[in-house]
Amino acid sequence: MRKTISMLAAFACSISMFAQSNDSPLWIRSCAISPDGKTIAFSYKGDIYTVNVNGGRAYQLTTHPAYDAYPVWSPDGQKIAFASDRKGSMDIYITDAQGGSPLRLTTNSSSEMPVAFKGNDNILYLSNVMPDSESIQFPSGQFQQVYQVGIKGGRPVMFSSLPLESISFLKGQNAFLYHDKKGYEDQWRKHHTSSITRDIWYCSIKDASQKVMPVKNAEFVKITDFAGEDRNPVVAPDGKSFYYLSESDGTFNIYKSDINQAVKNGKATKKQITKFQGNPVRFLSVAENGTLCFSYNGELYTVENEGDPKKVEIKIISDNLEQDVIKRVITSGASDIAVSKDGKQIAFLYHGDVYVTSSEYKTTKQITNTPEQERNIDFSPDGRSLVYSSERNGLWQVYRSSIVNNDEKQFPYATELKE
Repeated sequence: MRKTISMLAAFACSISMFAQSNDSPLWIRSCAISPDGKTIAFSYKGDIYTVNVNGGRAYQLTTHPAYDAYPVWSPDGQKIAFASDRKGSMDIYITDAQGGSPLRLTTNSSSEMPVAFKGNDNILYLSNVMPDSESIQFPSGQFQQVYQVGIKGGRPVMFSSLPLESISFLKGQNAFLYHDKKGYEDQWRKHHTSSITRDIWYCSIKDASQKVMPVKNAEFVKITDFAGEDRNPVVAPDGKSFYYLSESDGTFNIYKSDINQAVKNGKATKKQITKFQGNPVRFLSVAENGTLCFSYNGELYTVENEGDPKKVEIKIISDNLEQDVIKRVITSGASDIAVSKDGKQIAFLYHGDVYVTSSEYKTTKQITNTPEQERNIDFSPDGRSLVYSSERNGLWQVYRSSIVNNDEKQFPYATELKE
């Protein structure tokens, strides 16, 4: 006899964005310092914020329930472009640096991400819109082309059929730096060494009037040669040197090199600016006064005059827009199912964690909540203990969770568990 069991899993999601002060917000992403070096824009929990470079209370620039990210400053510091999925896919929007109602600039059904401003009136962004006669392959979500759109909208034009990322223009010149993309490897992977790791390139456009930049009308020079990852170049205010992120010492840190020397020799003598270990430096940007801004271990940092890094202490005060408890009906994705001897409890794995649901009342309780995965679950004969394997501290071992209180018989209703 087959018995079909319907499981209604109610997951309690703890949301940290309450209507109170969050003095140490973590996982700040996509930070970018303003050209004048006074303000830092960043994304946090799907909204764009700005904060004084010295820290303090952050100002919430966007409040839409959609996901807003990847802020980019205009050279004059008056505008901020960003990406948002307000209409379904990620589109390019622009808003005043002081806030206001954003203007949507792109409407393609593919996802777009802003890369840089080209002057104060045009924005370069990545997208996979259409093939080009100069393209080696059809554009895809992995190998996106670069397009240009005006700050008032209008029809985008192709800037490059090559996937150029982290573009940084040399002031007063028709040239820029960027890092390439040769393969499908995850951009967040650490300690990556292979033939497809990113390198930094110098590009000089020969015809300053052209809108489209076919390869034949530009000069390209690879200016880094590390076997691992070199990425995220930003041109220094003097226009003669550049900063970038590299894993040459085993961890993503900031380095500085001379542009002319690198173009002439294909590489340049580099100076290491930061010396973090373990976690990578991400999202590097530079202001016209030379202040560097970046994210490390989920928090904001700055470097002035190539000195020691300084953490930017931020306070975020905002309303709680999300529900404290989210109920979901789970119909697929469970694995490693085990049934207790009396048939009243069903243990299963979902997204690498252990859950137990009641076969009678559909009440579900999450047993484990770890960044590592659990596998191979089973009940004890009395149904008061669960055993499972877990990969913690890099080693698979066997664990047991048990109900503590004697008068509680089932996991879904237990008030205290001991692992």
